[in-house]
Amino acid sequence: MFRKSKVTEGTATGQAPDAENGKEVGIKKKSRVPGVMITQFIETLPEGKSHPDFTRKPIALTIQEGKFAFFKAIVTGDPQPTVTWSRNNGDVSDTSRYQTKYDPNSNEHTFEMPNVKSDQADTYKCFATNEYGQAVVTVVLNVIAVGFKKDKAQKQEAEAPDGNFKTVLKRKSKIRPKSEQPARKEGEIDPKFWELLLSADKKDYESICTEFGVTDFRWMLKKLNEMKKEREEEQAQFIKSLSNLKPIEVKADGTASFEIDMDLIEPSSSIFIYKDGEMIPYTKELGDKMKHSLNKVGKKYIFSLRDLMPDDAGLYQLDVEDVNIFSTEFKTDKNADKGKKSVRKTTRAGGSGIDLQKVAEEQQVKLEKQREEKKQQIKATAAAPPPETPPAPAPTKAEPKAPKDPEPKIETEPAAVADPAAVEVVSTDSEITCGLSDIYALRGNPAELAVKMSMDCDGTWFKDGEQLNSGSRIPITKEGTSHKLTIQSCGDEDSGLYRFVSGDHSTQGKVTVGGVPEFDPDDLHKFSKPVIVRVGQNAAFKVPFPPQESLVVSWFKEGTELKDGGGVKIVREPSHSRLLLRDCLRTDTGEIKIQLKNPFGVVEAASKLIVLDRPGPPEGPVETVETTSSIIEIKWNPPKDDGGSAVTNYITERQQAGQSLWTKLGDVSADKTSFRDRNVTHGKKYNYRIYAENPEGLSDPLETAVSIMAGAMILSGPPGTPTLVSASKTCIRLTWTPPEDDRGVPIIGYQLEKRKKDTNQWIALNAANEPIEDVNYAVKDVTEGAEYEFRVSAINESGSGDPSPPSEMVCAKNPNMRPCFKDPEDFIVVRAGNSVRVNICYEAEPPPHITWLKDDEPISPWVNVINTEGMSQLVIPSSKRSDSAIYSIKAKNSVGEASFDIEVRVTDEPKTPGPVEIEQTVHGKVAISWAPSPDQELDDRLYYVVSQHDSNTRVWKTVADRLFANTYTANNILPGRQYLFRIYAKNDMGLSDPSQSPTWGINNNRVPISSRGVNSSEHCFERPPSILVPLKVHTPPKGYKVYMTCAVRGCPAPTVSWYLNDVCINSDNNFYITNSFGVCSMFILRVRSIDSGDYKVVAVNPLGKAECSTKLIVRD
Repeated sequence: MFRKSKVTEGTATGQAPDAENGKEVGIKKKSRVPGVMITQFIETLPEGKSHPDFTRKPIALTIQEGKFAFFKAIVTGDPQPTVTWSRNNGDVSDTSRYQTKYDPNSNEHTFEMPNVKSDQADTYKCFATNEYGQAVVTVVLNVIAVGFKKDKAQKQEAEAPDGNFKTVLKRKSKIRPKSEQPARKEGEIDPKFWELLLSADKKDYESICTEFGVTDFRWMLKKLNEMKKEREEEQAQFIKSLSNLKPIEVKADGTASFEIDMDLIEPSSSIFIYKDGEMIPYTKELGDKMKHSLNKVGKKYIFSLRDLMPDDAGLYQLDVEDVNIFSTEFKTDKNADKGKKSVRKTTRAGGSGIDLQKVAEEQQVKLEKQREEKKQQIKATAAAPPPETPPAPAPTKAEPKAPKDPEPKIETEPAAVADPAAVEVVSTDSEITCGLSDIYALRGNPAELAVKMSMDCDGTWFKDGEQLNSGSRIPITKEGTSHKLTIQSCGDEDSGLYRFVSGDHSTQGKVTVGGVPEFDPDDLHKFSKPVIVRVGQNAAFKVPFPPQESLVVSWFKEGTELKDGGGVKIVREPSHSRLLLRDCLRTDTGEIKIQLKNPFGVVEAASKLIVLDRPGPPEGPVETVETTSSIIEIKWNPPKDDGGSAVTNYITERQQAGQSLWTKLGDVSADKTSFRDRNVTHGKKYNYRIYAENPEGLSDPLETAVSIMAGAMILSGPPGTPTLVSASKTCIRLTWTPPEDDRGVPIIGYQLEKRKKDTNQWIALNAANEPIEDVNYAVKDVTEGAEYEFRVSAINESGSGDPSPPSEMVCAKNPNMRPCFKDPEDFIVVRAGNSVRVNICYEAEPPPHITWLKDDEPISPWVNVINTEGMSQLVIPSSKRSDSAIYSIKAKNSVGEASFDIEVRVTDEPKTPGPVEIEQTVHGKVAISWAPSPDQELDDRLYYVVSQHDSNTRVWKTVADRLFANTYTANNILPGRQYLFRIYAKNDMGLSDPSQSPTWGINNNRVPISSRGVNSSEHCFERPPSILVPLKVHTPPKGYKVYMTCAVRGCPAPTVSWYLNDVCINSDNNFYITNSFGVCSMFILRVRSIDSGDYKVVAVNPLGKAECSTKLIVRD
C-alpha cells in the first residue's frame, strides 16, 4: 500500500545514523490539526512537492445501533495522496458493511457504515499516503444498542477473552465491569483506589487509604505523583485546562450530580460517561426524561443522575475520547452503612441480642494466635535464611523484584460485627516508625541505612537475601530504638537490596553505588569552541560521553532548557547527544550548555553560539554639534548590536526638506561617530540618515527626528492685505502684494489662511511645504452664504513668516447677474415615437423664472418642464411629427432676461420615392425623373440621392446628392453599355429604400440621330431658359444655416445670377453658390439679421431669360 520506513528522530542533513548507509528514514512532522501523525519519507522535499496532511480530520462518533454511521476527511499533498481506512480489531474489506467514497468537487473522503452494528464499535484509522510521506489519524466509533440492552452488552463482555477487555470497550481506565473483574490476590490493591486518588483532594487521601486498607502513605504518595504526571500528559492531548473538580453528591431535589470546569482543545471531542467500567447513555437536552444527563454551561460540565436507586451506587468516570478526566464514587445509604454500623444500631437491629464484649474477647484471642504463628516463622527464617528473598510477613506483601516501588502494607482484618470504636484493642508489639528507602551513594563515600522502631527491640539486616553481620567495613549499631548500618567506603559490590527484619515487621531499601557523569577532556575542549554561523543558517552541536544508565541529557540556551520541536532538534543517543538549531536568528546568540544528570550528580559543559548578522542601527538621537550658513556638523552613537562582527564604517546620506531624493555624502571610519557637511545653503533645512556597515552588510538607518537648518532662522515680513477679485457660492478669488521687506532671503511661496465669521480659529488652506507660488488664489473650500476673512504669510527657506493684516469679510455667494445660457444646442432631431429631452443650462443670480414656448405659443399640457438649479429640461414623452417646431426658453430675474430658440424636428426614415422614368434628350445625356416621396411635403429638409450602375464597372456609385428637385440629368452616357439608376429619399433620419429605374441600354429608348445622308432631317434642341423647380420661402432663427435651391433648364446652358434685394451676391464670400447641371444652390453657414430680404435667381441665354424669387426672414 505504501512504503514502510523506519521512523527515527528527525535530524539535520547528514546526521541521521541510517543516512550514511543509504537506508530510507522517516521524519516525524507536526500537523496544524491536532491528533494527526505525519511521517516524511525523505529528508528534503522537492520544490513544489509536499507530504500528506489533513485539513479536516474525522470526528469521533457515538451512534445508536442500526443508524447510518460515517466519517469524513479532507487531505492535501502533492502528488495527490491515496486514502485508505482500517480498524484496530477487524478488517474493513466487507463492502456490504464498509463503503469508501470520494467527492472530487469538495475533495471529501467518506467512510460509510450503513445499518451499523454493535460489533463495529472500534478505533478506526485513516491513512493518507503519497511517495513523500504518510499522515495517520485515529477516530473512535461507539455503538449503543437499541434501548441500551445491558444484558446483550454483558454477554459480549463475558465472551471476551481474558485480558482483552479493549476489544469490548477501548479505554485506558483500569476499572472493569463487575462481570469482567478477575479475582484479586490477597494484598492486591483495587484499581478503583488509584482512580479515586487521582481525582480527590489531598484532605481525602487518608479516608480513601483507610477504606482500601493502605497504610504505607510514603509509598502511596510517590506512586500517585508518578501516575498524576502520566495522566496529565494524556489529558493535555485533548484539554487546555481542568479545575473545580466537585465529587458527586445528592441534591435537595433528589438528584445526584458532579461538576468540573474543563476547556477542550477541540470542542467536537467526544465525551463518555462510565459507571463501574460500563458506558452509560446520557442526554444533553435540559428537561429530558432520561436518567442520566450531561449539561454544559460555558466551560462547566454538570453530570446529573435522577430517580436514585440503590443500584446507582458505584464509580462514575468522565472520559474525553479515550483519556480519563475525572472519577468519583457515589454511595447510597445502603453502601454507606456497610461495615460502619454504630453500637446503638447494632444492639437494637432486629433484637439480635449479641454480646459485644464477648465478641471483642474472641477477636482478641484470634489476633494473638496469629501473631504467635508469625513470630515462629520469623525465628525459623533467622535460623536458616533461604538463598532467595526471605519470606515477608503477610500484611506487608513486599516483593524484592520491585525495590524502587515496594508494594504498600495492606492490613487485612476480619469483618467486625460491632463498631470498632466501641471495643478498644490494645497492641503490645513494636512497630517500624521510620523505615528504609532507596538511596544512591557515590563510590568511595560512606552511606548509612537507619531504621527506627516504636520500642526497644532487636533486628536483623539482610543484603540480597543474605544476613549481614557487623564488621569493620560495614558496622551495624543499635542505640535504643534506632538501628543503623553504615558502609564506610561504598563500592560497586555494595549495591543491592537491603532489608531490616524485627519481629513480624520488616522494611527494605535499595542501595545503588555509582559515580557522577564525566566528559572526555578532548571532547570537552572541542565542544567549548564557539560555533559561528550566519543568520538563516543552522547551528549544530555534538557532545560524546560514556554510556551510563539512568542518564538524563538536557540542553540549555542562556539558562533556559531547550525542548525538541519547532526550530530545535535534539537527538539523544546512548553514547552522544546532538543539538540542531534551524534558521538561526541574531537573538539566538548566547551560551549553549549541555547537562548530564544521573542520581549521583550533575555535570555541565558550555559552548557559545555566535550568529552573524547586519549590525543594528546606530544609537540616536542624532545631535547637532554646529550649524552655520555653510556648515552642519552632526554626531551619533555606535549601534548596541554590532551583528557579531565589528563595524567597519558608517555611511551618511542627506535629503533637503520637502524633497524625496536622498544623496550619499560619504563614508566615516568606525572610530569616528560624527560628520561635517560643508555643502549646505543658508536658510535651507536638511534631513540626515546614518548606516552602520560590517562584513555582513548595512544596518537599518538612523534618521534625524527633525530637519536641521543651515544657519539662523530668518523669516520674511508680512505681505499686503488680501483683496477680493470675485466671489461666488463655490469660490472666492483673492490677490495680494509681496512683502515690502523679504529680509534678504528669497521668497519661495505663500501660505493662505481663512477664518469664519464669529470664530477665532485660523485654518491654513495650504501646507507650508506646498506653498502658493503666485500672488493670487482661488479659495474653493467655502460654504454658501458664510462670511470669511483671509490673511497671507510669505514662506522662505526658514519657514512661514509674519501674517498680513486680515482682509475684509467676504460672503460666499453668487453676484447678481443677468441670465445667460451656457453652450445650448439650437437643433435637435428625434425619431417619431421617442421621447424628446431638451436640456438648457444657465447662470443667473437671483434664480430666474423659466418659461417655455412652442412657435411663440404656450406649450401643450402633456409637455413636461423640469427646473433645477442652473438647468431647465423640456420633456416630450412620446413625440409625433406635429411636435416639430421652434421651442423658445425665456429666463427672467430682477437683473434682466434672456431667451434662446431650439429647433426640434421630429421625423422618421423617409418613404421610397415614386416610379423612375428615363428620357434621352441629347447624345450622351439622359434625363431622369421620378415621382416625389410621400414625405416630401411633411419634411422640408428631405432631399434625394441618385446612384448609377453600368454594365462595364458593375458597381453602384453616387452621381448626385442633396437634390431638392425630382429630375436629374445624367452625363457621359456611352453607347454600347447598359445603365441602371436608383433614387433614394434622405432626411435627418437617414436613407429610404431605393426606387430603381428601368434598364437603359443599347437599343432602348434611343433618339434617332440624323445623318448627313439624303434622308436625314434637321432637329434643333435650342430653347430659352425655364425654371423647373422654384425657390422656397425660409424663416430660420438667427445663427442657423440656410440652404436654398432651384432647377433651371435651357439650351445653350443659361448663365445664373443670385440677387439679394436686387443686388448681385455671386461674388459675396458670405454666400456659397453652386450650379451643377442646372441645379442651382446657395448656402449660408450661419444666418444673420442683415441676411433677411428678397432673393432672386435670374437665368439668361441668347434665347431668353427666366427668373424666380423668394423671401428669407431671420427670427431673433
